[in-house]
Amino acid sequence: MPTFTALTTLTGKSAAEQLGEAMERLNPEPTGVGVFEVEDGSGLYEVGGYFIEAPDEAGLALLAVAFDTKPFAVSELPETDWVAHVRRELAPVEAGRFFVYGSHDADKVPDDCIPLLIEAAMAFGTGHHGTTLGCLRALDTLAKDGFVGDKVADVGCGTAVLAMAAARIWPNPVYASDIDEVAVDVAVANAKANDLNDRIICCEAAGFDNPVLTDAAPYDLVFANILKGPLIGLAPDMAENIRPDGYAILSGILNEQADEVIDVYARNGFNLIKRDEIVEWTTLTLRQN
Repeated sequence: MPTFTALTTLTGKSAAEQLGEAMERLNPEPTGVGVFEVEDGSGLYEVGGYFIEAPDEAGLALLAVAFDTKPFAVSELPETDWVAHVRRELAPVEAGRFFVYGSHDADKVPDDCIPLLIEAAMAFGTGHHGTTLGCLRALDTLAKDGFVGDKVADVGCGTAVLAMAAARIWPNPVYASDIDEVAVDVAVANAKANDLNDRIICCEAAGFDNPVLTDAAPYDLVFANILKGPLIGLAPDMAENIRPDGYAILSGILNEQADEVIDVYARNGFNLIKRDEIVEWTTLTLRQN
């Protein structure tokens, strides 16, 4: 059975929620309505409805006019074709010098950027989320300040977008690991799609628990875009596997959790260099004493 989606964006949480409520009164009724903040600091909200019958496009057009939004993008999707959905709806993301895009947007890649091709897949990290975006911006800042990562690891790599970003700007191989076997497969595929398969060394691991990672240590820079709990548990291993004066870029941290993470890493020998917030997420740049 096909699924129909109707999506638009507008500014402001209150207006987005009101539009979502108005969509629920359409005929045919949507099976569900979602209101989500676009986590890039723009203040935009995505409002989407899901239908098992073709939606009333005239009604949607009236709602778009009434709420001063972009026209609704209506799509018909096979029931399980979520990858195609993501490909259609996710726009490219710019983060400093980096431009993260899907193959469907290859014609939009600017000349003066470092392109990172990420296909829709079953792994986290497209650049749209505030955590991935924050890590890319932190990497860009370090590089602008003259730091060179001779040995870099991306722990909990997801799509490996951070590993690939580092491999694009520095010449040596980058290590990418994830606890999820599917994510490792996705990382390998993305590295190949970006002609970086000989530069990205992928492995399955919980934290640093793989000889591929520990034998390559110590690192100049380690990314860990995971969650607060695993980040706190990883702190001693971070200290052991990052060289003196080396850096850690951490995210997956809610703003209210950041002080606790900073305190734990301080007790393990790291100083806070930079703290960035994108919507509700914090990215930390730390340096080993």
